[in-house]
Amino acid sequence: MQTIIAGVTIYDGSGAAGYCADVTIMGDRIASINPASAALPDGAIDGRGLALAPGFIDAHTHDDLVAITAPAMLPKITQGVTTVVVGNCGISAGARRGTGATLPDPMILLGDAQDFRYDSFAAYAEAVDAAGPATNVVALVGHTAMRARHLDRLDRDATEAERLAMRADLAEALASGAFGFSTGLAYANAASASTQEVAAIAEALRNTGALYATHLRSESAAILEAIDEAVAIARDAAAPLVVSHLKCAGAPQHGRSGEILARLDAAAQVQPVGCDCYPYTASSSTLDLKQVVPETPIMVTWSDPEPEQAGRMLGDIADDWGVAPVEAARRLQPAGAVYHCMDERDVDRILAHRLTMIGSDGLPCDPRPHPRLWGSFPRVLGYYVRTRGLLTLPVAIRKMTGLAADRLGLVDRGYVRPGLAADLVLFDPERIADRASYDDPQQPADGVLGVWVNGVAALAGGAVTGARGGRMLRRPGTKNFQLEGPIVS
Repeated sequence: MQTIIAGVTIYDGSGAAGYCADVTIMGDRIASINPASAALPDGAIDGRGLALAPGFIDAHTHDDLVAITAPAMLPKITQGVTTVVVGNCGISAGARRGTGATLPDPMILLGDAQDFRYDSFAAYAEAVDAAGPATNVVALVGHTAMRARHLDRLDRDATEAERLAMRADLAEALASGAFGFSTGLAYANAASASTQEVAAIAEALRNTGALYATHLRSESAAILEAIDEAVAIARDAAAPLVVSHLKCAGAPQHGRSGEILARLDAAAQVQPVGCDCYPYTASSSTLDLKQVVPETPIMVTWSDPEPEQAGRMLGDIADDWGVAPVEAARRLQPAGAVYHCMDERDVDRILAHRLTMIGSDGLPCDPRPHPRLWGSFPRVLGYYVRTRGLLTLPVAIRKMTGLAADRLGLVDRGYVRPGLAADLVLFDPERIADRASYDDPQQPADGVLGVWVNGVAALAGGAVTGARGGRMLRRPGTKNFQLEGPIVS
């Protein structure tokens, strides 16, 4: 089947300026790009005044299980995302044996215990293939998930035998197509893991081209030391490094983005280093007692013992109960939260940096999710490009497409070029905007008009079609990404 998008302005994912052309899709590939026709070809989609970009690659998600249990992937398709990277922050669905057991925090972010039914990465990948999600899936293997599989308790360092077992799991997953290894060392159930434990497991990455992605051991006072740890682990394993959701968390850290980015820049001179971030000044995760501090407003998004408190500020709950906020947080456990912990100037600086790609870090199982789940990519294009001018449109699209494809080693997507996979998004650059808010977070974006995933139209005329063309993507060989040159707005 042939689809022609005529007279459209193409932003090809390289960061170059847009140009006007006709694009033809045949099957699952971009068949040709030709000079724009003088007249609209019969049956063509009218792209005049619109932008066509590679499908957005969400570099940091927790969509591991919803790609199987809710494969329509509506929060992603409606904002133009065609590929999601799962298995981040040390938590993944493909390395934990057994069902019915209590899930360690933060694995509860991915779904219910009974959904963790895959005893290997290969079994998980086969389940994604069978589900046929609307988006492509790229998967990392989570450190905490492997610890839950091999350790009797998670408040200690792994023994040599346990480290070797986890390294073997990672090697098996890499052989089955995993794109890398992730850690979430800030979380209690991974914090007891020493640098030596992580490095021993990461040794499986050597000579594969697969990456090491990390939720740093600290995103606050000790962030520079945490970056140094991550850089050393990746260097010793000869693996590309991606620092997850880079931020300056908490009021005492506001203004530190310059020195943090300088530390990454220095490392990037001698080894492949990058980061991702989301375009908001609030974070979201489980409700963590360590983050309950007076200077951070916290909204509770869910609570198992106190579900009626969802959507309220923790301080208000504490006042109602006549207790301190930390005691209120303890009574709400287990629970989820949004933390208003960042300064916009730091977000701006990180977002604009040449090493930064875009990742939503959305939590699809949260009943009241952070708006980043539904709005991250249109927010970049609407608020940070059109309204504020922090980024140019070509540079913003680069961060969402080609840069992420290069870092992951996705050799056949991330760009609008003949012969590559037909993962494409058609949008109105004058209209695209996020609509999700903290008060009303599950709102689709405006201005996204068409989405194709492997040539299948998942969104047409701004409406979801129900067609699903996504695939489980396996890592193609051993392609390292290269250090990017300066990309500035």
